[in-house]
Amino acid sequence: MASQGGDRQPKYQRIADALRNAIQAGEYGPGDRLPGENDLMATYNVARMTARQALSVLQNEGLAESRKGAGVFVRDFKPLRRRGIQRLSQQQWGSGRSIWSADIGDRALTVDQVQVTEEAAPERIAQVLDIEPGAATCVRSRRFVLDDKPVLLSTSYLPADLVAGSAITQDDTGPGGTYARLAELGYKPVHFREEIRCRMPSQEEAARLNLAMGTPVILICRTAFAEEGRPVELNEMTLDSASYILEYDFDA
Repeated sequence: MASQGGDRQPKYQRIADALRNAIQAGEYGPGDRLPGENDLMATYNVARMTARQALSVLQNEGLAESRKGAGVFVRDFKPLRRRGIQRLSQQQWGSGRSIWSADIGDRALTVDQVQVTEEAAPERIAQVLDIEPGAATCVRSRRFVLDDKPVLLSTSYLPADLVAGSAITQDDTGPGGTYARLAELGYKPVHFREEIRCRMPSQEEAARLNLAMGTPVILICRTAFAEEGRPVELNEMTLDSASYILEYDFDA
């Protein structure tokens, strides 16, 4: 007769469950080394591949990370709670604060690999921004690093004629960021739309975000609209899924 419950699980999954429970119970804290392959082989009487698969499960879930030559450790990184509604309020960027300050508190955030270029809009970008295909766009590409960990790749597209000569075309857009500058130009964002989906990362994305093998990414595509429904920015973001909690808090 078939066994019941967890007995039907593969051995590597049962080992991963046991390790996960131990982490959640505090038996292994952030930065602690987990039992290695040899330890798991001896404890559970399994083959090396089974032990390796069990540790890979925890790495893919973002609970653990491998350190070359040292072993697998409980991840010492507090997930970033992305407050999807509060961070985009006019009260946030309109007062000169970065929309990121709604998420990070006193944690250390840096923006590196900044690149600002002018490019011809491909069809998909032109359609969202309601401009002609091939029209000039200001393209802002950035990587966001939190507590020395890359967590987000972001590329914004804006009509070039709309932002010409403004700080939006510079690496540093100034207090309040792009949305504060758009407001100064007479195109204050009054409405946002975000679309969210998930997939596995490309090789380039995995390298730039330092992702463990098997870690998916979250894709957020945000469009900012000015008065009368005019789209003024399209922002395509790629997030390390193990580094984020997406929070949406609103009244019924």
